[in-house]
Amino acid sequence: MQYNPGWNNSSVNLLHVRAVGPSDTLHYIWSSIGAPTVLLVATESRSSTLGINWTQLLSPAPAGAIWIDPPSSVVYSTAVVFTKVFEYSEAKTLEELFYPTYDLSDFSWDSINHTLNHTALTAEFTGIPATDPSGSFSNGSLAFQVTAYETSGRDGPLPSLLHTANSSKVEFVLAGVALRGNSSRFVLEVATVEEIGVVQKLRSARSIDDEYTPTIFEMLSLVAESQNDSSTLSFLQWKATAYGSQTPRREDSIQCWSHGLQAANWTLPVSSIVHAYFGEGVGSTYTISAINISFGGEDGKVYQEKHYLSWSALLGFGQPPKDTFSPLIISIMAVALGTPMVMLLVGSSVVLFAQRKRYSEYEPIN
Repeated sequence: MQYNPGWNNSSVNLLHVRAVGPSDTLHYIWSSIGAPTVLLVATESRSSTLGINWTQLLSPAPAGAIWIDPPSSVVYSTAVVFTKVFEYSEAKTLEELFYPTYDLSDFSWDSINHTLNHTALTAEFTGIPATDPSGSFSNGSLAFQVTAYETSGRDGPLPSLLHTANSSKVEFVLAGVALRGNSSRFVLEVATVEEIGVVQKLRSARSIDDEYTPTIFEMLSLVAESQNDSSTLSFLQWKATAYGSQTPRREDSIQCWSHGLQAANWTLPVSSIVHAYFGEGVGSTYTISAINISFGGEDGKVYQEKHYLSWSALLGFGQPPKDTFSPLIISIMAVALGTPMVMLLVGSSVVLFAQRKRYSEYEPIN
């Protein structure tokens, strides 16, 4: 993990996570320059490196300021951008009342240098609006907590996402932010940038197994697929829940919905690492899609009571991880299904034996 490589100033944040495989390298580039963004770049070289022209990156025209050396080693690149947070409440007439939008490109972000943990491979981007006329953030903040992984495994805290060494986790956190209406709900807008020929698809998978995330049976994945061979190139995956506590339990669950993936009809902030890497082709050579993730229990009471919301998602390259039944669940199912069968067989045997014994008491007739 490298913080602001080649730049001795903590007024901006750029975190480079580099994972080297047997014959390739995966690059994750996180930044709060412009809207909070992560670039995902896969290369077929073990020695590929990140290049940054900081003067150009921080200028009004950053196109070309970020690159990978050698350029010919890049086999795939994409970006995930967290653009806006909406707040709305439902009136008695079932109409939705939206309050002024929190544009994350207009936030002021703390330095992540003091949160960077090279052992745990974690960092935290924390920000507040540059202007806050409503005072909603006077005692609160918005954060994106980032975690990289060296091996496959499963997170301990809920929602206990399964991960691989090819993935990273981002946790969206609202803490202490005052509501601007009674029983307000929040919506996070997420945008993706893909090359022409790659399409985004939203998948929903339901399971009867809630062993790792009690009462939550749905997993959602936003996957990038090549139109040529339908192979999955990257993913953003999450459980259909958020939580209202730093130490989440089942009762802290907050309902989570995803609202229609669609082509974005707006442009990303120019002063972002997306334009620095992809150049001026964003929107023409590269396509932008967007999806809204909304959070809120019945009447929004969980956040109203605790003033805390966290939502975790996994992102990475290739196919998203798939949950399978654990040995414990398989054993329980085997006992649950096998016991009635054994009892049926034993009962049938006893009945047959009893019938044969009863008829054998009579002498055969000549």
